[in-house]
Amino acid sequence: MALIKSISGIRGTIGAQPGDNLTPIDIVECTAGFAQWIIKSGAPHKVVVGRDGRISGEMVSQLAVQTLISMGMEVIDLGLSTTPTVEMAVPLEGAGAGIIFTASHNPKEWNALKFLTHTGEFISAAVGQEIIDTIESGKLHFVDVDSLGSYRKMEGYIEKHIDILLELPYVNVDLVKSKKFHVVVDCINSTGAISIPPLLDKLGVSYTLINAEVNGQFAHNPEPLPAHLRELSETIQKENAHLGISVDPDVDRLAFVNEDGSMFGEEYTLVAVADYILSIKNGNTVSNLSSTRALADVTHKHGASYAASAVGEVNVVNKMKATNAVIGGEGNGGIILPELHYGRDALVGIAIMLTHLANDGRTMSELKASYPPYEIVKDRLQLTKEMDVDAILKAVEVKFKDEKVNTIDGVKIDFEHGWVHLRKSNTEPIIRIYSEAKDNATATALGLSVKNTVLELL
Repeated sequence: MALIKSISGIRGTIGAQPGDNLTPIDIVECTAGFAQWIIKSGAPHKVVVGRDGRISGEMVSQLAVQTLISMGMEVIDLGLSTTPTVEMAVPLEGAGAGIIFTASHNPKEWNALKFLTHTGEFISAAVGQEIIDTIESGKLHFVDVDSLGSYRKMEGYIEKHIDILLELPYVNVDLVKSKKFHVVVDCINSTGAISIPPLLDKLGVSYTLINAEVNGQFAHNPEPLPAHLRELSETIQKENAHLGISVDPDVDRLAFVNEDGSMFGEEYTLVAVADYILSIKNGNTVSNLSSTRALADVTHKHGASYAASAVGEVNVVNKMKATNAVIGGEGNGGIILPELHYGRDALVGIAIMLTHLANDGRTMSELKASYPPYEIVKDRLQLTKEMDVDAILKAVEVKFKDEKVNTIDGVKIDFEHGWVHLRKSNTEPIIRIYSEAKDNATATALGLSVKNTVLELL
């Protein structure tokens, strides 16, 4: 079905033919290529690994772990974990690299190997290409029997992650406890079920869990979009809860639902968290080109500067470092707080949001209404091997040359009443078409006008 080698690693659907899907051969080759890069870079020959709750997770993990051992690596296995937890563990353990076995928001037939540097951050595009070139050259070298690596399991890192984030100046445990919040959590049958409850326990928040069995049989499409959160919305109203929490399978994306069952919106996760942080600490913000304008509005309200990056966590992080941003992330519900680590982290987002809500005193729906109102419509076009994506995007650029056009990542067109962003996905064989305006009808119309232009080119 699909195999995608991108700047952060390798992702694909399980089974079928090597080179077309994510098979054991592809897993071994890519892991060996990554290990060879670690050796060449001079980083410690120690790798931290962890996985989400996918059906194929243990199989993929074992193949990769044994490959790392065959390359002379010391492997520290966190087992079932979250992406941000693994990201934090890499530098804390003095490792040379990390691998997370997760396909993030993709359905259950997908899995992936996401590669981290010694800092716990995603590898760069240049490193990713170097690894791909090594794999394709066939020049992989495995160690002899006397130089095989080692393996050990390590437990307790989720708790360590939680304890560290609760010490942040933006988290007020006593204040949150005093509000006696009750929340509903959609764990999407993955590691949210083992990471969010202990966080809420330490914050004194009572909770109801749905889809809490960690079996990888996702109860709905795992991307935390409104269409997939109906059960969460209904349970919030039934439980008379203060809010709902939705994460993706590896717990780096975060979306909230209001007390009345309406959507707070994943785009506004970063907006709300940034608003609270900027009320405490002066500094700049960053999000990607496909994220809401509301973050820029809120940033300017606090007298700070906003910058946009290309889509992709590594690109956001690089822009954050370049602009000395105090908070950043992506409109898909990804929060990046440099004081904790340079990676999207739903757990820290939950803790800060609950502190923000406790401090503000309004309900979730009232808080949402206080932010600049924008509506984002997210559409897509399925790609085939025959399509020339670069040619399509260039044609769109020419078609809308009289508008304000940005081409650092696909094509983003700024119209008078909104914007449309087209780009090839890093994680799926699709062109993403995002549009935003002050109301849904305008955003939909803008997106369709550009999408129809693309369809005319096919």
